[in-house]
Amino acid sequence: MNIVFMGTPEFSVPSLQAIIDEFGVKAVFTQPDKPKGRGKKVSMSPVKELALKYDIPVYQPIRLKKEQEIIEELKNMNPDFIIVVAYGQILPKTVIEIPKYACINLHASLLPKYRGAAPINWAIVEGEKKSGNTTMLMDEGLDTGDMLLKQEVEITENMTAGDLHDILMRDGSEILIQTIKRMVEGNITPVKQDSSQTCYASMLDKKMGEIEWKLSAEKLNNLIRGLSPWPVAYTHYNDKIMKIYKAKVLKEQSDVKNGTIIDVSDEGIKVSCGEGTLLIEEIQFPGKKVLKVEQYIKGNTIDKGTVLR
Repeated sequence: MNIVFMGTPEFSVPSLQAIIDEFGVKAVFTQPDKPKGRGKKVSMSPVKELALKYDIPVYQPIRLKKEQEIIEELKNMNPDFIIVVAYGQILPKTVIEIPKYACINLHASLLPKYRGAAPINWAIVEGEKKSGNTTMLMDEGLDTGDMLLKQEVEITENMTAGDLHDILMRDGSEILIQTIKRMVEGNITPVKQDSSQTCYASMLDKKMGEIEWKLSAEKLNNLIRGLSPWPVAYTHYNDKIMKIYKAKVLKEQSDVKNGTIIDVSDEGIKVSCGEGTLLIEEIQFPGKKVLKVEQYIKGNTIDKGTVLR
């Protein structure tokens, strides 16, 4: 099988590995190397690291649709498939039409819901009870192509975006292999997306993590889970930012001001919400490690009665 793979982050790696093992990969396209961390050291993508391990040629166009020479080179590869998993660029029609069979994308949602850049996070923020992966034929839109196969995953009560990411990352490789095999066999029927059922999963930013205590404990817990491990929900304890990595909804109701710390114990920090009570279990203050509340209060004080804002 002659396959070109396009992907960039850690999420793409198991899919690339599975295709290497099952079919082999002719070439890999990934985003350009970028400076990372405080030292701004230039680092390569996880997909590039894996490709180099197998001596697979790597292409890193800044904007593929504007680099005609690379597109011509891609045509000359005569790929049976182009497989796209979180590549980070929208492909032009000239590229989508190149492969013999299809240009296939793996998307981490149950399409048509949560098209866009952050489907895993938004599914949890919005309180969904299930998510999954969808393979689809690529078109010029953003995650709008005809659907091929789906797999579902239950979103459990305490699952974070990080937990769901890891499950979908692992399972996605399996559905991709199935999709490729069934496309070759002619044993798959594309299904058009119902755009009336869609919602857009926009990119995340740090500002959306600020907690509004007038909301219900359930909504706040969904936000905390959906933004963990990044960009992380936060509130202000006196003059310090308190990041919240893990919490739990309590059915208790309080008549004190929203955001008031009702109690502090080894179990966590109880905070009054618009509806119900939130038990904060894991926190981080600037320059400090992420700690369970039980660990933090052994050497620090969290004052009962303080109003978080």
